[in-house]
Formats: sequence, structure tokens, C-alpha cells
Amino acid sequence: MSRNWSLILVVAFSLGYGLKLYLDSSSEQTMTTSSAVFQGEQKTVDLFDEQDPRTRIVYFGFTHCPDVCPTSLAMLSGALKQLNAEQLAQLRPIFITLDPERDIASKAHQYAQYFHPKIEGLSAPIEITKPIAEKYGVVFRKTELPDSQLQYTIDHNSYFYLLQPNGELIAKVPHTLNPAPIVAAIEQLKTQ
Repeated sequence: MSRNWSLILVVAFSLGYGLKLYLDSSSEQTMTTSSAVFQGEQKTVDLFDEQDPRTRIVYFGFTHCPDVCPTSLAMLSGALKQLNAEQLAQLRPIFITLDPERDIASKAHQYAQYFHPKIEGLSAPIEITKPIAEKYGVVFRKTELPDSQLQYTIDHNSYFYLLQPNGELIAKVPHTLNPAPIVAAIEQLKTQ
């Protein structure tokens, strides 16, 4: 009987130790995705630079998007225009392309700037963008369009992600046809 207990203890210890190693390696993988370096207008940008204390408002999309992205960025612009200078100075609005094949950094930045001069446009290889997008629940996929000059589109969900400088999610605002929900989420930052 004591031999069975010894065997059970050894197996339980091994399973527990294996689980600990797995969880440790998972947290290391999370840490490596928490430092996301993108290309902005003529510069390299670390999305999670903790030296920059501004709250990020991140939107994932692409410049060839026919309707959802332009509408969303127009709503973000509308929200930013409702803020005073002090509130605006505490925010870092960012558009991140999900289509780095077509959206080089300068194109992503120019697109974002069309909507509001405070919105940064960023691009990075999909190997960098995908884990960051997935971290926040962004669902996207490339869909071929054989009979179109565009050749493909990017199907994606549409949310604004308010993030702390270290990348921690503060709030997630769904696609809206009115800037009010974005402004409300920004106003909530004061109370936190």
C-alpha cells in the first residue's frame, strides 16, 4: 500500500512540476509579445513604451477597408474633437494595419492622419502584428477576391482598445456610429 502512495506522490509531483514549467513558458511568451515594435512615420515605435504615460486608444484595420475602418476612424476623430487640450494630451490614438503587405508605415500613417492629426498610423510584419492583435481578441483573416482589382480584403472585427502604457487592457469599445461611447470610455479613465 505505501508503495502505491509513493508512486502516486511521484506522479502528482511530476504533473505539478510539468504544469509549472508550461505556465512559466506561457508567461514568457506573453512577455515577448508585450513589446511590440512597429514602424511609424519615419520612426520605430514601441507600442508598449512605459516611458510614455499616455493611454493608448488602438484601432486595428487596414487602409483598403471600404466602410468599417473609415467609419470607425471618423468616430474616433469625432471623439478626439470633443476633448479639451488636457484630456487630449493624455491620449495616444493609434491605427495599426492588419495588412502590412499593402500598408507600409508611411501609407498607414498618412491614412490615419487624414482622420485626425493626433492619430498615429503604424505598420509591422504580420508576425509582430498578429500576436498583439490576438492578445486583445482581434479576429481577422485575409479573404481572396479573385474577380477584384484589390485581389483580397481583410475581414476583421471592429473595436477600440484603451490600453495602459504596459499594454494592459483598460476598456474595449465596439464599433459605433456615434463618438459618444468612445468619449464615455475616455471619461471613465479619470475615475480609475
